[in-house]
Amino acid sequence: MYKNIRDLREDSDITQSEVAGILGIAQNTYSQYETGKISFTADMLVCLANYYRTSIDYLLGQTDNKEPLEK
Repeated sequence: MYKNIRDLREDSDITQSEVAGILGIAQNTYSQYETGKISFTADMLVCLANYYRTSIDYLLGQTDNKEPLEK
């Protein structure tokens, strides 16, 4: 379900455990988020967007543009 989130993690050569640490959650919980078994919270999406320097729309697959919109 969250293909772009998984692709960003893999492209960055970081593990689920590392991302889980950034979010302050367990690795198995992060795995469930990434596979779509449970939904990301808004706070987690903001944290991931900031970490990967992309937009929430990209994380959720609403756009193919990795670049965040200018403020």
